Amino acid sequence: MLKIKIVPGENIERALKRYKRKVKNTRQLQRIRDNQEFTKKSKMNREKIAKAKYRNEYLKKMEE
Repeated sequence: MLKIKIVPGENIERALKRYKRKVKNTRQLQRIRDNQEFTKKSKMNREKIAKAKYRNEYLKKMEE
């Protein structure tokens, strides 16, 4: 469970923004979505390889 401290007199919108940023940075929502259904290891590996290929091609383009 994520906790944020609210300073007295702090705007609730600001505290909510900090909370949302903390959720995004800890990838908590992504883990919840991943656990909704089982993913085979082979599929995870295929996605990982595809992501690496895409990233490699992108970095090559940026060098040129």
